Amino acid sequence: MNSRYFVAEGCDQGVILVVSGVLFRLNPLLSISGFCTMFKAVKTPCVGICSTGIGDTVCRGCKRFTHEVISWNAYTNDQRRSIATRLEQFLTQVVSSKLQLIDESLLVEQLKHQSIRYNPDQNAYCWINDLLRAGASQLGDLAHYGLARQAGWETESLVEIKDAIDRDYYTLSCAHYERYIAPGQVLA
Repeated sequence: MNSRYFVAEGCDQGVILVVSGVLFRLNPLLSISGFCTMFKAVKTPCVGICSTGIGDTVCRGCKRFTHEVISWNAYTNDQRRSIATRLEQFLTQVVSSKLQLIDESLLVEQLKHQSIRYNPDQNAYCWINDLLRAGASQLGDLAHYGLARQAGWETESLVEIKDAIDRDYYTLSCAHYERYIAPGQVLA
């Protein structure tokens, strides 16, 4: 199939997708980078610390459910994206409850300067988690990273905040599993 996309003249016209000679007009607020992201392969969220092999129903590393870890390679890109979106939303919620992003460009500058891997397609609060995982004990003044502590977290060390983020992220994933997945399981 000969498919291509391009931005029509004028921002108000949005993104036009041409598939086999048929024009499809997409959301005018959708940027071309956002459009490309829709069709990008979704990488595994695995962080190399899998606890599903020892009986956990939610992985303590990536926070996916056992059946998602096992079936990841068989999932369609849409199924993978759905899982990745859920994980991103949970992580964003947890990180933003503890730290505030003041200057995104400064955070990006520091991530690049420190050679810390981050996914630019994710919410910037996920990048904060990447920063903390890479070296919470070595970070100095958060203002140098474009960050500030949320109320109630001013006295906690960054290592304690990193641990609290991981704990709350895991708890949120477990709660989601227990509320929406476990009730529908068929037991053998």
